Amino acid sequence: MAGAKRRKKSAVWRKIHALRCEDIKLWCLRRLPMLKWAPSYNLKENLIPDTVSGMMLAIQQVPQGLAFAVLSSVHPVFGLYGSLFPVIIYAVFGMGRHVATGTFALTSLISANAVERLVSPASNNFTTSNNSGVLGLSEFEMQRIGVAAAVSFLGGIIQVAMFVLHLGSATFLLTEPVISAMTTGAATHVVTSQVKYLLGMKMPYISGPLGFFYIIATSIGCYCADMEYTYGLEVVGHIPEGIPAPKAPSLNILSEVVTEAFGVALVGYVASLALAQGSAKQFKYSVDDNQELLAHGLSNVIPSFFFCIPSAAAMGRTALLYSTGAKTQVACLISCILILVVIYVIGPMLYWLPMCVLASVIVVGLKGMLMQFRDLKKYWNVDKIDWSIWVSTYVFTVCFAANVGLLYGVVCTIVIVIFRFQRAKTLSLKNMKEVECKFKTEADCESLQQVKIISVNNPLVFLNAKKFHNDLIKIIQKDSASTQPHDDPNKCEQNTLLNPVSNGNCHGELSLQPCPNERCAVILDCSGLTFFDYTGVSVLLQIYMDFKNRSIDVLLAHCKESLVKAMQYNGNLGSENLIFFESVSSAIGAIHLNRNFSKLSDHSEV
Repeated sequence: MAGAKRRKKSAVWRKIHALRCEDIKLWCLRRLPMLKWAPSYNLKENLIPDTVSGMMLAIQQVPQGLAFAVLSSVHPVFGLYGSLFPVIIYAVFGMGRHVATGTFALTSLISANAVERLVSPASNNFTTSNNSGVLGLSEFEMQRIGVAAAVSFLGGIIQVAMFVLHLGSATFLLTEPVISAMTTGAATHVVTSQVKYLLGMKMPYISGPLGFFYIIATSIGCYCADMEYTYGLEVVGHIPEGIPAPKAPSLNILSEVVTEAFGVALVGYVASLALAQGSAKQFKYSVDDNQELLAHGLSNVIPSFFFCIPSAAAMGRTALLYSTGAKTQVACLISCILILVVIYVIGPMLYWLPMCVLASVIVVGLKGMLMQFRDLKKYWNVDKIDWSIWVSTYVFTVCFAANVGLLYGVVCTIVIVIFRFQRAKTLSLKNMKEVECKFKTEADCESLQQVKIISVNNPLVFLNAKKFHNDLIKIIQKDSASTQPHDDPNKCEQNTLLNPVSNGNCHGELSLQPCPNERCAVILDCSGLTFFDYTGVSVLLQIYMDFKNRSIDVLLAHCKESLVKAMQYNGNLGSENLIFFESVSSAIGAIHLNRNFSKLSDHSEV
């Protein structure tokens, strides 16, 4: 036994000594994405747009931070802290260069459930005089932020645990209809919760950069007219200066906030990941799902020691970074500098800010989520089952809570897909003799080497859509060292046994060769594609556009009428060249005809 222990210990030491500096460097680059873009940051090109975007972001962060803190049932000043510390953490660990994290309406609403349940309201305003000794705030206010910070801490721990278990890839279970319905339902919850403040005083909704100046103007007006005492108007009250010393969250109540912590972890991550992936797609960079778990987990754990409410990325702030031309997370770091100025200088001036103004900021901030009702028409035209999932998930979210609605949507989607897969034809043999390689001249055979025929043998849904896309990309990017000898065309036969896609042609396994003179082409045989959902259609359209940008033609054969209609409706393919064909042979004929026409045009020009 002692010898075995010594051998095991020596093996561990050998592994430690085998670590090279290069391995440590690669690990740091993978886990600290900031180290990738910061050293190559172009001051001349990026600093000005990042500075402008950071200033605009701070102007939006301040009112939203105050408002979402009120939504969390805590003092508004803690929303300013929540607009500062999570932003810094995500800038270091996050991969979304245009993602604006901070306070978030849905996570604030979830944490408010725990706050209201564990700390019953002793007063309806935030001006209680019972001093706790921390920033001049009352003991009641500190108890409330203690609960919210505990939710943030445990939610972050759950996200970090998911990162350790590599559960980032499990987000494929969270389909777009489920996320859309959950966020829309939660936004409905938030809006209804603000009615009591909105009816206190009718104020116009103003969004964008004018929102911050609107808040300053209403605060001055409320002060000059003495509305707090003359008309009984509810105001924010005392906003303390500075940042308190860090303090660990109340660990003794963690067991009582498990439900809310899971809701914060899942809902916040799902909403943030969707924004990060959209940002990466728009600006042509990649995002690691698992790394995002670590970034958002730490953005909740570390700030919880500084009295912060749960955080996540917000659609409105991220869209602001898009529209103002932000280049990197430097824009978010610049916004943090301005928020520090607000915390130490401008904060006390917001004493007379009416609560109805913050309510209007909340509602305007949720405009984008509420507009997702328009997606119902899209889902109805593409897949009515996705439409029914959206509606039922929305109802569950409104009737219960965001985390309950999210759980229902995931379970419902899995059950429906399992049921549909059981009835689907998942495997078929495809005999390519119908093509018969009828273009038998040597020149034609060489031309058709640039044609890759891929048979889709499974339904294309959210479960396999990502793998389908990745497999196609690998096939196209694959380069063979040398061309394979040609077989007899009349003996050509293909068996499509790969899942979800298979590849074959007249010369065995085909790899696309560099083709300087002719465009490559991919023919997708969709005869085995028995059903699809919205995610599947979106992936097909994304493949078509990506390959088109790479000068690769994509043609679809044996498509069902429903698939053709869904792609034409969802992708506006009406103006595109003909891409749908009745058979593989007709698709090959179209490619051959098009290439002969191109050669004829080239000869005529010469």
